[in-house]
Amino acid sequence: MSASPRPAGSETPQAGSLLGQRDPRDTWSKKADFLLSVVGFAVDLGNIWRFPYICYQNGGGAFLIPYMLMAVFGGVPLFYMELALGQFHRVGAIPIWKYICPIFKGIGFSICVINLYVAFYYNTIIAWALFYFCSSFARTLPWASCSNPWNTPSCLSYFEAGNVSWTNLSKSPAEEFYMRHVLQVQNSHGLSDVGEIRWQLLLCLFLIFTTVYFSLWKGIKTSGKVVWVTATLPYVVLLILLIRGATLPGAWRGIVFYLQPDWQKLRSVWVDAAAQVFFSLGPGFGVLLALASYNPFNNNCYRDAIVTSLVNCFTSFLSGFVIFTVLGYMAEMRHMDVAEVAKGKGILLFITYPEALANMTGSSFFAILFFLMMVTLGLDSTFGGLEAVITALMDEYPQALGKHRQLFVLGLIALCFLGSLATLTNGGPYIVKLLEEFGAGCSILAVVFLEAIAVSWFYGMQQFCSDVRAMLGFGPGLYWQVCWRVVSPATLAVRNGSFLHQCFFGH
Repeated sequence: MSASPRPAGSETPQAGSLLGQRDPRDTWSKKADFLLSVVGFAVDLGNIWRFPYICYQNGGGAFLIPYMLMAVFGGVPLFYMELALGQFHRVGAIPIWKYICPIFKGIGFSICVINLYVAFYYNTIIAWALFYFCSSFARTLPWASCSNPWNTPSCLSYFEAGNVSWTNLSKSPAEEFYMRHVLQVQNSHGLSDVGEIRWQLLLCLFLIFTTVYFSLWKGIKTSGKVVWVTATLPYVVLLILLIRGATLPGAWRGIVFYLQPDWQKLRSVWVDAAAQVFFSLGPGFGVLLALASYNPFNNNCYRDAIVTSLVNCFTSFLSGFVIFTVLGYMAEMRHMDVAEVAKGKGILLFITYPEALANMTGSSFFAILFFLMMVTLGLDSTFGGLEAVITALMDEYPQALGKHRQLFVLGLIALCFLGSLATLTNGGPYIVKLLEEFGAGCSILAVVFLEAIAVSWFYGMQQFCSDVRAMLGFGPGLYWQVCWRVVSPATLAVRNGSFLHQCFFGH
């Protein structure tokens, strides 16, 4: 099947581009700027906490088998597809559909709406991390003891309790710091009564969005330089934390728990593996389309897709060691099983790991590093998500927006900031959870599925392969074609069915 005819001039290498709308179109100053931007978007907070949690929850080392298979046959092919589409047509997620299949243009607008939903809550999580980062500049970390104004009689530190027994009603100082001081959820009664805006979090979020604006206001010329810090710093911090974690008592217990295969769970983990791959690599958010659209026409996007995908998967695997060496240490100190320590995704990031940091030698130093890493990881993903919206709308409406990028970006940032205010209230965590579960989770998988169908079956595999051949000098092999036409859509269809059932009917 084939979509609408190629645009005039399809015999030239740059067929399908809309360079006439933005002439000349910006290009990356260096190849490394592009690669770091892609890595920075793909490697986010989910690599640090979601992958280790999903891995141990689904059979430890056994989970790595379906994860790698889903990456090879599902995630990486779609990652490559989006980079190739963006580089060939050189436009964002909305106008590209006039060249693929105009009837699917709603996908482009859906991508922009989803990215806005994500911006409304994702930056709030970064603001929480920034709050922790600022709080770490103290001789004694504020979540290290139960002697603070926000603590309750239920507060009990494992490391100071001595012979005092822990009960189901006990709360750790790290948990009370997060729940009662950072979020202050005790002043809210759920979505029906979210309480007041936390001015400290408001200030943190303002600083986050200010940084985002001045990184994006002039396009890839500025964001491409910022990612040299935000995309590389996390790896330095991960290495430092890994070395520190490996020297802790009981670290080996966490590693064994992380990697020990539970073959009985192998049959039931495929859907979770697919979800982790797609959410981690990030096809469907329009970011890869936008970033690749600024590449030279003959850039080797095939090699870029392989390299950046491998970096992403390696980072997820590495972060598992970073997290679980510390969880093994916590289990050793608490005289508990690792499974009891790592009992929740968000708990890992803001309660369990900070509690472990608070009881290490040099706790403030390692806490500063850890939360600085979280902030930079979050910023990279925000850069990518908002750049996807900016590129899509500016390419769709070049006459209205083309010469006013700075004002347009300012307006978009202001919209995202206002949309995030509800998440800064005492009941903000409930709103974050709502947006995370229903704002992007169900919809993004449907968008990726429709995108794969539109390109493979409506635009036509022969035509798409011809486009890739025009750029690279060689076309995709049979493996890629089978993945694009059959395997990736089938995987997404299964995952969509499971996810929609979960969204509408519960777990």
